[in-house]
Amino acid sequence: MSGTDPHAHVPVFHEGPPLEEAAGAAIFLHGRGGNAADILGLARALEEPRLACLAPQAADSAWYPRSFLEPIDLNEPWLSSALDVVRRLLDTLAGAGVSPRRTLLLGFSQGACLALEFAARHGRRYGGVSGLAGGLIGAPGTPRDYPGSLEGTPVFLGCGDRDPFVPLERLEETASVLAGLGADVTKRVYPGMGHIVNEDEMEHVRRMVSALPSADPGKS
Repeated sequence: MSGTDPHAHVPVFHEGPPLEEAAGAAIFLHGRGGNAADILGLARALEEPRLACLAPQAADSAWYPRSFLEPIDLNEPWLSSALDVVRRLLDTLAGAGVSPRRTLLLGFSQGACLALEFAARHGRRYGGVSGLAGGLIGAPGTPRDYPGSLEGTPVFLGCGDRDPFVPLERLEETASVLAGLGADVTKRVYPGMGHIVNEDEMEHVRRMVSALPSADPGKS
């Protein structure tokens, strides 16, 4: 991972209908060492043919080089570059008529951290945000004075109590911060589960997808 914008030209994989024909959209963010094809497996598990699913592939299969629990500056410029990937995808969707209100942000592991951090930094009404085995980025004590409001955005946080990478204290902090930003937060901690995704989490995501509006307010 090198350069000032290491994710500037990452490929984006697309499954589902063309953006202009989609009832809604979802951006899937893979974890460290994973890839876009892996995370799109979750998209197929949603079984929603009207959903346009976009999955960017991180440079060197990592959105940032160090733990999400380390100081933010130690993960720069990769983190800012990764956040910009999400911003560009939302701009692309909006240009095709799919607003953030009709878009789900979903990530697993490092991708979950990226999705949650993006939503916190860019407060608005999203169709939903799902962070599976992740949390907000930064060392303990990182200021969380994010501007803006999530305006009732549904947020789902799922994590196992034996996850070796995500302390439950960070999950609790993430839930509290996002609720304070106006999100409608649902949090689930699964006894005995490690760093994986389970079927109950996928069912929560399916419900979020089902609730996506097919059009923005005031539009037919």
